[in-house]
Amino acid sequence: MTFERFRALHHGPRPLLLPNAWDHASAAALAAAGFAAVGTTSLGVAAAAGLPDAEQATRAQTVSLARGIATLGVPVTVDIEGGCGGPPARVADLAAELAAAGVAGVNIEDGRGQGLAETAEQVALIGAIKQRAPRLFVNARTDPFWLRTPDALATAVHRVRAYADAGADGVFVPGATGQRPLQALVAAAPVPLNVLIQAEVPVARLAALGVARISYGSLLFRAALRAAVTTALQVAGGAPVPGDLPSYEQVQRLWLRPAGAEPA
Repeated sequence: MTFERFRALHHGPRPLLLPNAWDHASAAALAAAGFAAVGTTSLGVAAAAGLPDAEQATRAQTVSLARGIATLGVPVTVDIEGGCGGPPARVADLAAELAAAGVAGVNIEDGRGQGLAETAEQVALIGAIKQRAPRLFVNARTDPFWLRTPDALATAVHRVRAYADAGADGVFVPGATGQRPLQALVAAAPVPLNVLIQAEVPVARLAALGVARISYGSLLFRAALRAAVTTALQVAGGAPVPGDLPSYEQVQRLWLRPAGAEPA
């Protein structure tokens, strides 16, 4: 039921707005705020644990967080970087573990440091996940724009088609902006296209271009860090404590399932 519910959100009248959490409290707060689904940010999860992002170092933290937030009453999708290390069978084991915990989807990327994984390698990972966990929404991310590779659009078009053919339920092209690239990617992808939120482009405009899912990525985690440091410095400098913060009691209630939410 979770898989169908999450997949349907990619085919609604408006794009799915997907905020990305880094711990239980942030995920619970976003679910309680009314977002239809919640994702995780690998940067936020890694940084909160004092570990590097995109270096396959946070498998344990990712699984632990996923198990907790899968009970929040909204579909949850988990960023597993490039698969958290290991061959396709090991990545498929991770996907099956997450699916068994009630997770609706995963995001898996083809960026490897300063370059891209071989297309065949990533196709094998996606195929292994879908074979082992067919009811898990696989969002296949490709990073040519992110990494500023030559012919980024042509590379992305080739890869989104290959990943969809391998069984991906959606494709994610972070860094893709502008009307022409987005139209080309929507036309090339036989599955829903996901992009990062773009402050200068209204959601309605992205919807008109055919974008199905808009992720916040690490934006909220980075905003929270800035807000924490800014508040600390302002109060240290004699400014009054902000009066519109969540109360102690409100934060204490975040471990509960949001009121009225149905099990995922």
